[in-house]
Amino acid sequence: MFTIFAVVVFVFVALILWLYIKDVNQKEHSVLRNYPILGKFRYLIEFIGPELRQYLFENNREGKPFSRHQYKNVVLAGKYNERVLGFGSERDFEEPGFYIRNAMFPLLYDEMRMDQGPKVETKVYKIDREGLFNRKEHREKAFIDPELLADEDIVIIGEKTCKKPFKVKGLVGQSAMSYGALGKHAITALSKGLGIAGGTWMNTGEGGLSKHHLAGNVDIIMQIGPGLFGVRTEAGDFSWEQFKRKSDIEQIKAFELKLAQGAKTRGGHILGEKVTPEIAEIRNVTPWKTVDSPNRFRDFNNTESLMNFVEQLRDVGGKPVGVKIVAGSKAEVEKFVREMAEVGKTPDFITVDGGEGGTGATFQELSDAAGLPLFSALPLLDEMLKKYGIRDKLKIFASGKLVTPDKIAYALCLGADLVNTARGMMISVGCIMAQVCHNNTCPVGVATTDPKREKALVIEEKMYRVANYVISLREGLFNLAAAAGVASPVELSEEHLMYRTPSGQLLTGEEFKKSMLALPPELIDKKID
Repeated sequence: MFTIFAVVVFVFVALILWLYIKDVNQKEHSVLRNYPILGKFRYLIEFIGPELRQYLFENNREGKPFSRHQYKNVVLAGKYNERVLGFGSERDFEEPGFYIRNAMFPLLYDEMRMDQGPKVETKVYKIDREGLFNRKEHREKAFIDPELLADEDIVIIGEKTCKKPFKVKGLVGQSAMSYGALGKHAITALSKGLGIAGGTWMNTGEGGLSKHHLAGNVDIIMQIGPGLFGVRTEAGDFSWEQFKRKSDIEQIKAFELKLAQGAKTRGGHILGEKVTPEIAEIRNVTPWKTVDSPNRFRDFNNTESLMNFVEQLRDVGGKPVGVKIVAGSKAEVEKFVREMAEVGKTPDFITVDGGEGGTGATFQELSDAAGLPLFSALPLLDEMLKKYGIRDKLKIFASGKLVTPDKIAYALCLGADLVNTARGMMISVGCIMAQVCHNNTCPVGVATTDPKREKALVIEEKMYRVANYVISLREGLFNLAAAAGVASPVELSEEHLMYRTPSGQLLTGEEFKKSMLALPPELIDKKID
């Protein structure tokens, strides 16, 4: 026993001595040259700092890009189909923010206008015992209400412009996420989960359509980015032949031209090690080579040429065509809308993404500095479309950290017809916010194409969480609609919204929308809860 102890001590001392000599002689790290060994603890704490803050030191409302409160709400909805909390809200009611204007006499459940049949067969978890060091739970089959819009409230995209309009029974769908940025297990689980929920959609992202997107028989919006992945020739030019093939696919209900994305007002980026042969074939690029697409389409550089291209796509494909934008200023948005009105051409929908939107990979300066936040950009776009008389010609999709029913309801009140969420879907499929999406090292198999890491994500388990999450969001919207005194969330508008400024002043939704850019900075704060 003494011999074993002596060997362990000797090995430990030798290791410390080796590290000391190595650190004191290296020339890269100043701290380690002056404080060998001890300096390593600094790097250790620095390395695990994000996790320490996320799990131990930040309160439930502090974390970025999402707080533990927001993360937990997504997880509970997906895993347990549950959003009930006890004792009271943790929201700081002294901070500026939006509130739904509840009616003095809200509507009863049987007064709501909704489609609740047939029920959705899913699976949810039930907790059997929850102790300090031991939790026991089991998963069981469940039949839940789909929380769909009534037939008279269905949102129709391209109703007067397309041979095949897109009819939507739910107001929430998956925002653009490419196969390549996410792995095949994640894409498949999302597709199947959204298919189970029904009444929703899946945006492919600019990476093109894959068999994994089609796995759940869910309605699909195919995004076309400046890299033209999925509809390009080998030389990188737009291919009308490829586009026609895609438009003939029944599951594809609409196309979206991506002019910009909130977190990256630039072209897409995918690390070479993520570009597997399968992904390369889908995108028509070289395997294992990093792909950077241009920051705008080469085929057009003004509103008129963009609208002409939209019309061509609509004529050839027979399906709705929209554009995705990031608002930069009032003048820029007004110019865009005015020019559409002048040429007499509009897309079937506009997706407005807030500057706070997420992505698998972008530069810090673009993520932090470029693009207005959603709750500034959305009402701006809505007001400009009304000003120039073309609001009734298109629908607005809103995206940007809309992961809970209250945030989605605010967006509907501010002018959105439909809402996209990406990171909410990622969390429901297993994301733990490790923030290594760009490194292909996602520890839970979501944002990676590494087969060893992907196996952590079990499709059959996660697809039900996705379905539960989407249905839970829809249920929450009906709850808020009832509280506001309207029979369906499609009726939520600016009159059902209030905004409290930092000074305590109350603005109606209409006042907020019409005067937000004219108010002094101290009255409008970007921190909107």
